[in-house]
Amino acid sequence: MNKDFLQVLGLQEKNHGTSTGLESSALSQTYIDSYSPVDGAYIGSVSTTSRKEYDLTVAKAQEAFKVWRHVPAPKRGEIVRQYGEELRKHKDALGRLVSYEMGKSLQEGWGEVQEMIDICDFAVGLSRQLYGLSMHSERPGHRMYEQWHPLGIVGIISAFNFPVAVWSWNSMIALVCGDVSIWKASEKTPLCAVACQNIFHKVLRENEIPEGVSSIINGDYRVGEFLSMDTRVPLISATGSTRMGRTLGAVVAGRMGRSILELGGNNAIIVTPSSDLNIVLTGALFGAVGTAGQRCTSTRRLIVHDSIYDTVRQSLAKAYTQLRIGNPLDQNNHVGPLIDQAAVRSYLASLEKIEAQGGTMLVQGGVLEGAGYESGCYVKPCIAEINHDAAIVKHETFAPILYLLKYSDLDEAIAIQNGVPQGLSSAIMTNNLREAELFLSSSGSDCGIANVNIGTSGAEIGGAFGGEKETGGGRESGSDSWKAYMRRQTNTINYSTQLPLAQGIKFEL
Repeated sequence: MNKDFLQVLGLQEKNHGTSTGLESSALSQTYIDSYSPVDGAYIGSVSTTSRKEYDLTVAKAQEAFKVWRHVPAPKRGEIVRQYGEELRKHKDALGRLVSYEMGKSLQEGWGEVQEMIDICDFAVGLSRQLYGLSMHSERPGHRMYEQWHPLGIVGIISAFNFPVAVWSWNSMIALVCGDVSIWKASEKTPLCAVACQNIFHKVLRENEIPEGVSSIINGDYRVGEFLSMDTRVPLISATGSTRMGRTLGAVVAGRMGRSILELGGNNAIIVTPSSDLNIVLTGALFGAVGTAGQRCTSTRRLIVHDSIYDTVRQSLAKAYTQLRIGNPLDQNNHVGPLIDQAAVRSYLASLEKIEAQGGTMLVQGGVLEGAGYESGCYVKPCIAEINHDAAIVKHETFAPILYLLKYSDLDEAIAIQNGVPQGLSSAIMTNNLREAELFLSSSGSDCGIANVNIGTSGAEIGGAFGGEKETGGGRESGSDSWKAYMRRQTNTINYSTQLPLAQGIKFEL
């Protein structure tokens, strides 16, 4: 296939894995090789980050922060705006790289880059809206207010499934807040990170901004531990599994640092008798098979009222027969590959557990073989009918497996929806106002995201993204999530000739 997009993005066979300008003696002599799940072909390599190189990267970031924090916030926003313009120029090439290195459809690859552009636009506006508050003092001749200051270095650990967008959600907000960032990208999609950095460093050089404002490091979990254990990095924003989040959260909290955790999801759609079945099918189908089920917001469970269960069951099974599975850069295909062979093994193990736990397959799964499937990473999206209390249903499998569940009344459906350890995204399909409002009430969905008549998958950048329970409780992207990237300071100014004490305390000499 044509891979001109690699040259457009400045990628080579061997790519440097951190900030530019570091001493060659610091470079590790080991590389991460990136192979495409699309066709199994070698794409390129990225140098892993040695401990010495990491420390040099942090030192560069610290020096850059001393400069960057004094740049007025609207001027910082201008740098982000220019990056957004560069992303517009490179949207096609970067979207193709995302699709090829990660395996998601080309439309989703382009869509992910569009999210980056959108968050740049959001951050530009935010750069003029980092508001504090003013308060009335109880003491005469005093004024109180609060203001927000940048934290310093923000460590960003991202996952393979959104190899560029999640970094941008964090870094663009952090940048306008006056922070600098160090990005530990997924070792499964390292070239996407290098490409983003190549584009951004062009903007930094043209504006004479220190390159240490944005750095990347590469490697496995051990390189991630450099960040999580480092007291010089006050905030870690990490996306990944719940297991990873438990370990990282404890380490960061142990050193009194802050963390934003975006972890596992086990998302459900409740389908009521009043729902529009055309909307149900579209929302459930894309939610379950989009990105081959490798989104944290993917639909894992479809909870259907018993009066329409058979209708939904038949319609959904028929829709699955029309799915086209193949090369994701071919826009005629709906479903691409899983990220690697380890993901395929996890998928197959889940199918075995479904059978062992009493489930039956409405739509059979399996691994695809033959022409076009040489990478061994293409699997069949499948549907299982199973009891909602089965252990496998409460587990997040990062694959296109949908569990079809039945309920009798809405309270039962909400209990099933909430009866899993994760709490990211949820949805209800209904044309009944009371049902919708109950689902959105405090006794309804316990997730960080709750939708009506749209699916669980995907989110707009204007809203704060994140979930509850084992999903981690963090928020990033829109709304007021910017506050997580700054420190709050309360100020009191005495402009009188006296020094009255608070609460009327008297202290006389």
